[in-house]
Amino acid sequence: MSEIIGIIPARMASSRFPGKPMADLLGVPMIGHVYIRSKLCNGLDEVYVATCDTVIKDYIEGIGGKVIITSDKHSRASERTAEAVEKIEDITGRSFNYVVMIQGDLPLIMPEMIEEIISPLEKERELKVVDMISQIKDQKEFENPNNVKVVMDLNDFAIYYSRQAIPSGKKYNGEVPMWRQPGLIMFQKQILLEYVNLEPTPLEIIESVDMNRLIEHRIKIKFVKTNYAEYFCSIDVPGDMDKVLALMRNDKYSSKYQKEI
Repeated sequence: MSEIIGIIPARMASSRFPGKPMADLLGVPMIGHVYIRSKLCNGLDEVYVATCDTVIKDYIEGIGGKVIITSDKHSRASERTAEAVEKIEDITGRSFNYVVMIQGDLPLIMPEMIEEIISPLEKERELKVVDMISQIKDQKEFENPNNVKVVMDLNDFAIYYSRQAIPSGKKYNGEVPMWRQPGLIMFQKQILLEYVNLEPTPLEIIESVDMNRLIEHRIKIKFVKTNYAEYFCSIDVPGDMDKVLALMRNDKYSSKYQKEI
């Protein structure tokens, strides 16, 4: 059976929301919610937070979690994740076949979502990258540049990622398929390590989307459509917290662990 590790990259120096990982959500820092909820997934053999900040390290260790310190030079979450998995393997002596990168600004991440992104391996062992997507049902959300939109082929493989509203419906009268990438990706470990050694590509730089680097190098990315789209609420700016808090108050998981930490 393949060994699968979940890694949560997080840093305090967010340009749109400085200190975001430690933002309080019902008495628990955001990074705490992400870590604890990821640990609830039975499909992960291990879960670590990867960070360059001691405040995050101290907090995760304080709740009994596992954390690895990475460079403060990374601008891409995938680069931090790649450094982390190599360090973890060196320290622990374990070897991981797949890495699930879980963005640290998804405090409502459901363990079922992580199971969804792992599940394609049961039928397609040759998959190199699996990226989760959720449907957009609101035009304002579709046009929001903070949301990375995607288009796919007939077999659910990625064609392109953009912060613009794609596909364009300007010359179409029907319903436009609107999908976004919230930030849950599984890599074959070797592909992740190869990816970070590739030079940044033009479309990756133009769109400011890591995954375009893989597309430009013709590495296939399989999309998985989640059944838990309403919980895929990333916090990009402080104004996003109200929506998350409203959902979290009625969430079946948060009430179970908030009293324990």
